[in-house]
Amino acid sequence: MHYESSIREPLILGDKSYHDITVEVAKPIETKANKAWWFLFSISLIMFLWGIGTILYTIGTGIGTWGLNKTVNWAWDITNFVWWVGIGHAGTLISAILLLFRQKWRMSINRSAEAMTIFSVIQAALFPGIHMGRLWMGYFVMPIPNQFGSLWVNFNSPLLWDVFAISTYFSVSLVFWYVGLVPDFAMIRDRAINPVQKHIYKILSFGWGGKAKHWQRFEEISLVLAGLATPLVLSVHTIVSFDFATSVIPGWHTTIFPPYFVAGAVFSGFAMVQTLLLIVRKVYKMEHYITVQHVEMMNIIIMVTGSIVGVAYITELFIAWYSGVEYEQYAFLNRATGPYWWAYWAMMTCNVFSPQFMWFKKLRTSLTFTFFISIIVNIGMWFERFVIIVTSLHRDYLPSSWSMFSPTFVDIGIYLGTIGFFFVLFLLYSRTFPVIAQAELKTILKSSGENYKKHHENGEH
Repeated sequence: MHYESSIREPLILGDKSYHDITVEVAKPIETKANKAWWFLFSISLIMFLWGIGTILYTIGTGIGTWGLNKTVNWAWDITNFVWWVGIGHAGTLISAILLLFRQKWRMSINRSAEAMTIFSVIQAALFPGIHMGRLWMGYFVMPIPNQFGSLWVNFNSPLLWDVFAISTYFSVSLVFWYVGLVPDFAMIRDRAINPVQKHIYKILSFGWGGKAKHWQRFEEISLVLAGLATPLVLSVHTIVSFDFATSVIPGWHTTIFPPYFVAGAVFSGFAMVQTLLLIVRKVYKMEHYITVQHVEMMNIIIMVTGSIVGVAYITELFIAWYSGVEYEQYAFLNRATGPYWWAYWAMMTCNVFSPQFMWFKKLRTSLTFTFFISIIVNIGMWFERFVIIVTSLHRDYLPSSWSMFSPTFVDIGIYLGTIGFFFVLFLLYSRTFPVIAQAELKTILKSSGENYKKHHENGEH
């Protein structure tokens, strides 16, 4: 019985058999890395090492090495934190929500997206750590009995909720990612020739044997974790937005932040998935599995979430005008026409105008254009956080305390270091773990493989 219409395009191209999928997914792990991989890895590693140097310099010297001042006391550190948490959003969304909606096209992309979530949350976690200044005093944030009297944490603070939300999100994503990898680890374990490699994958695969009972439990736990992860997709960025929305600063004190932060996070997350998948597709020659159709589907999501973000920006401007509060009106006027006007218009151009090109099928199915837009969107989303934070702070109620913010080489070094760290982790992961969930792909080969589609359309059952 075939339950899928023959009109749908195949998700797996080429005349693939089950064995072909196994061989091609295992190939990057079993063969030596090519030049493209080494080139990308070297650049990432240099950036990462430079980042470590600037972080150590910050810890040794103090936060004064950053470009912060009395007026702008939060800048690149929190901008980068929110940016990385946002990028981590798409992974769980692709895996959890699309799994619950039974979307088959997620199967080629979910593994990379989940790995991206974990690696970007690691980057985000670095920033609150180093912006404490004195890391060794970190235990002050824990509600522990101590000799300083009862030092209890303020549980009303959104910053504390951030810690809970992000650590929960990270742990659920990690389990979700690992559970999906178990059948693939078993596949590599069975293929491994090197005894050390065989032993490592044997431990990682938890004795997976591919029995019906194993698959049944696998399906059950995937659904349970997807159910747990779905509310987290919404809650994490909502709580991150409370860092701003619960304050009384004009430009921050607004109720639209939670939904628009969530839409923005999905938007930037999908853009990063596009960037990574197009690199993976090229470096590992995965064109038959990550098809133009996958790219198009993700472009549609980028277009929709980009439009939601655009509506949110316009709503903010309208409400500032409609409220009649002159401080609020000034905050937005200053954003668009003040000294940081270029950041505001960069954000508008990258986030609102650029995704609208995706209405044209020719552009949303073009890989070069998609790669370009995916980078533009992430630049735009970084500027969005920068605009929210810096332009709201740099001109407050007293003109005598107005000031400008400009990053130092340490700010820039730490930021580039996290980008390097992210790519180092991603490139190492792609050499040791299957980048595509081969076990899941095989479940749709009969209904979505090009080979089987042809036979079906020719009336051969």
